[in-house]
Amino acid sequence: MKKFVATLALAVFATGAVHAADLGGKLLKVGSDTTSPPMESVDPASGQIVGFDVDVVNAICAKINCQAEFVTTGWDGIFAALDQGSFDLVASGVSITDERKKAMDFSDPYIVNSQAVLTRAEDQGITLETFKAEGRKLSAQANTTDAQVAEGVVGKENVIAYDSFSAAIIALKNKDVDGVVINGANAAAYEREFAGELVASIKDLESDPLGLVFRKGDENVAAFNEGLQAIKDDGTLDQLIAKYWGLK
Repeated sequence: MKKFVATLALAVFATGAVHAADLGGKLLKVGSDTTSPPMESVDPASGQIVGFDVDVVNAICAKINCQAEFVTTGWDGIFAALDQGSFDLVASGVSITDERKKAMDFSDPYIVNSQAVLTRAEDQGITLETFKAEGRKLSAQANTTDAQVAEGVVGKENVIAYDSFSAAIIALKNKDVDGVVINGANAAAYEREFAGELVASIKDLESDPLGLVFRKGDENVAAFNEGLQAIKDDGTLDQLIAKYWGLK
């Protein structure tokens, strides 16, 4: 959490060339809920945290002379941990919202994401109208914009929010719910992981700009915005988008 193809909205917000700041090689800890490929996940072979967000932060650090150390953190406590100083920023597909901006600072957007609905394979072709008309249940990870989108589709009474994304997937497979609202940027990865079982039947729901998250008043926001603009200007961001989605 890029404009547009099926599950994904991509955008580069170019505003002209800038001269990147220099953070003097500083090591920054980056909190991330590493359960959402291709945005961020743990490579089972190496144990390393990998993904689009990781590459974006590393590319920015290369421009502004810093180093990033990613730290796996559960989504339900990630913003509290940031506020308490457990790490310096969050890179975890976070949607920029007016409500969140009251409590934290964001970088400029680096990608625009549109939500999708993951369903069981036998329900491929189901529509939002069917969900609404039949009172079908949706799930999502709690305290996310995905959960808000789900409530907007079927009403709060028909939404079950889970603390983890894996719990929402289990509920879908067990037929406790009929769909899971997901980050559209991750839809293809989920379809591969659950091939033959789950599909992204509904795509291109609400679109959210995603940003890196900092504590209120953090001076590093300006430096990261300069670095982000630099990787937009020199084509690095386009290359990373192409790497993960085959898009520009």
